[in-house]
Amino acid sequence: MTAPRTILITGCSSGIGHACAHGLAARGGWRVVASARNAEDVDRLRAEGLTAVQLDLAATDSVQAGLDAALAHTGGRLDALFNNGAYGQPGAVEDLTRDVLRAQLETNLLGWHDLTRRVIPHMRAQGHGRIVQNGSVLGLVALPYRGAYVASKFALEGLTDTLRLELAGSGIAVSLIEPGPILSRFRDNGYAVYRRTIDAGASVHRAAYQRMEARLTTAGPAQPFTLPPQAVLNKLIHAIEHPRPRPRYYVTLPTHLMGTLRRLLGTRGLDWALMRIARGGRG
Repeated sequence: MTAPRTILITGCSSGIGHACAHGLAARGGWRVVASARNAEDVDRLRAEGLTAVQLDLAATDSVQAGLDAALAHTGGRLDALFNNGAYGQPGAVEDLTRDVLRAQLETNLLGWHDLTRRVIPHMRAQGHGRIVQNGSVLGLVALPYRGAYVASKFALEGLTDTLRLELAGSGIAVSLIEPGPILSRFRDNGYAVYRRTIDAGASVHRAAYQRMEARLTTAGPAQPFTLPPQAVLNKLIHAIEHPRPRPRYYVTLPTHLMGTLRRLLGTRGLDWALMRIARGGRG
């Protein structure tokens, strides 16, 4: 019998990572190694029947230790990597301290890069591999009060496009998945970090923050066209199993819409459209 293919997925404590880890494990043909930052989440994932390792993307030593543990489970083979672990840091750009912005980039960009560059030599030795990055519609367009997250996802787009060009002909394919609104704990986590890092009462943006807080604390979908995390799983399956994976996968109507508007409108026209969306509480 053919041995199952192997995949490491980051950020599996909830949401997209959790759904994709369980979905691939149930699909068959894949040996899934799920990772999470906190030890209690790793224990819970194991109790749910998954192979799980602890991996904190913000800590270099943890990235290496997590990868080593994953490779120990797979016999040193890794057919696919799905970089997914991330959080959204809300706040106006002028209210983001250097440390707050650095923390966002450490987890959402630099940790992914660190893990990816450590994985690539193993894939080169195998002669094949799939690297899939979970981007965002906010890697295509910007919205107010999401500057830190937008910066991380815009940078991820450029880094991933460059990596895809550099790995051409190596047998390693690189893809971006770009979701819009997905039902998860993303808003809950964003609200918690916002409360720790932004002094809303002292900001000139405090009125906007009040509206933002209402959105972040809304139960269930906070905007139209929100999809369950399984929508990302469907794209991930294509990216890691199809003989010709796509460079990009849009998920949700808002991503398709924003991709189209970015192509059709000039900067002023796109700004106008995005400000209308922001005032409507969407995005």
